[in-house]
Amino acid sequence: MNNEQTPIERHPWLPYVPEGARYLFLGTFPPQEHRWSMAFYYPNRTNDFWRIMGLIFGGDRNALWDNELNRFNLDAITSLLDRERIALWDTGMAVRRLKGNASDKFLEIVEPIDLAALLDKNPTITQVITTGEKATGIIAAQAGVEIPVIGVPVKCRVGCHDITLWRMPSSSRAYPLALEKKAEAYRKIFGL
Repeated sequence: MNNEQTPIERHPWLPYVPEGARYLFLGTFPPQEHRWSMAFYYPNRTNDFWRIMGLIFGGDRNALWDNELNRFNLDAITSLLDRERIALWDTGMAVRRLKGNASDKFLEIVEPIDLAALLDKNPTITQVITTGEKATGIIAAQAGVEIPVIGVPVKCRVGCHDITLWRMPSSSRAYPLALEKKAEAYRKIFGL
């Protein structure tokens, strides 16, 4: 099957944007539904994003995990996001999975995020954080900047909005960096 015959998938969720959001985390696209532990961002049990947030804001990698249900605790997650004013979305609004998985290497972005439109509706967002190379490339292109070095913020403009763009280590377990080191890098975004 060539790329044009591969079905196009649309993003399953709207952006999650708490009132007064300051931070926007952008991944690429959710994994296939059979890998979800919840119908929300970073749903894969093996993805470290919520463990990173648990370490940063709860001092425990499992602060956002529900042992009884063996999945992430969505209520605890949304409470954290609301309290810390963290928004979530992805950079792919429509994609083709070229190998049937969520690996950025095998995702073709058919329709990218319109970041300027999201910022128009949510002008309090000033920190845009990408959690993977493909997501970073999409945002860097929209901002007209080179892809930043991991952990080094870049001031730029998207539409009529001045933002700081952060490229962070991927939260995927496939990215070869210990969880504690990932959390250490992410802490810098929040000045912690």
